[in-house]
Amino acid sequence: MNSEVDSELVEQVAHRLAVVRRAVAESAAKAGRRAEDIEIVTVSKRQPEALIRAAYSCGLRCFGENYAEEALAKINNLTDLPGLRWDIVGHIQSRKAKLIASKVSRVHSVDSLKLAGLLSQLRQPDLAPLDVLIEVNISGEASKEGFTAESREDWQVLLPAVEAVSRMPGLRLRGLMTMPPLQAEMENNRIFFRKTRELLQFLNDALPGLHLDELSMGTSSDFPVAVQEGATLIRLGEAILGPRPAKED
Repeated sequence: MNSEVDSELVEQVAHRLAVVRRAVAESAAKAGRRAEDIEIVTVSKRQPEALIRAAYSCGLRCFGENYAEEALAKINNLTDLPGLRWDIVGHIQSRKAKLIASKVSRVHSVDSLKLAGLLSQLRQPDLAPLDVLIEVNISGEASKEGFTAESREDWQVLLPAVEAVSRMPGLRLRGLMTMPPLQAEMENNRIFFRKTRELLQFLNDALPGLHLDELSMGTSSDFPVAVQEGATLIRLGEAILGPRPAKED
């Protein structure tokens, strides 16, 4: 394990992070929000551990991974970094839930009752509850994971599932995550972010006592609009860490 920090990588990350933080502050101000109420989840999928160390040196503490095996390897290799927190932001196959249930602090992508149940069963009882967000497919895209939430009728159907997850031991339901279509113009995703915020309010009104307060929405291509529409968690990869290495065959 090489714990040395590459100063050149630190400089690159610091520059990108400064740009991101300015954009977050500007977008928050437009919506009458505080920039400090928006948390950056640095998505490190396929990025080398040296780059994560550089980002850590810049003050970033929460990192998000898409794949269970990759997450587990990085978690095990970076234990020398105090205060490091790990999220899962991608789809989790049922058979791989056991790999991360007791290793991460938050899962953004709970897309089925089956997965929620597995995480509940597999979370070690001596650990704090696992923070989870329900992934919703707000745009109706067939290629997207998540509970269907395109229409108001879908919202009503979603209520029993949300209530069920909120009662599962070992889990703490915090809010919603969505991934809108990839668009050339970020403004085109505003409607999906707004609908997700409205859905969160609908759930809180319909199920008193839930107190859902987290919205994971917005990535490197559209986070300014997501912040304006109420995002509390923004999932940023290339905007902070730079281009992602090509996927190996």
